[in-house]
Amino acid sequence: MNKPLNFTELAKKLEPGEIIHHFSSGVYAKELRMPADYLLVHHKHLFSHLSILASGSIELAIDGEKKVIHAPACLTIAAGKHHGVRSLTEVVWYCIHATDCTDIDKIDEVLTEPHNMNEALLVAQNLVKEN
Repeated sequence: MNKPLNFTELAKKLEPGEIIHHFSSGVYAKELRMPADYLLVHHKHLFSHLSILASGSIELAIDGEKKVIHAPACLTIAAGKHHGVRSLTEVVWYCIHATDCTDIDKIDEVLTEPHNMNEALLVAQNLVKEN
């Protein structure tokens, strides 16, 4: 079985994107700050979650379907849907999850399905190709 890719560790290596972790009673928010034209290829989550585009504009790809979203916007990302984001402007993006995990080194293991590199590459290719 493939081990889940630790997207927190990966994002730390992908400057200039920035991740800030927020925890409350049973709720986790991953705040991502991205410059324009930043590609963030996501993964599949085990549970549905909310994503909030607080500022900026993005192109969102979910299972091959792309759409442009402008802030402010609140979206539901269904469980099991491979998704990715390309920032069209500077962006502040939040992923909100119901979880009791507060360990940033284990949070991705708790929330994501095992990583599939082929699916991640398809999402990336879909985000960078012209409409």
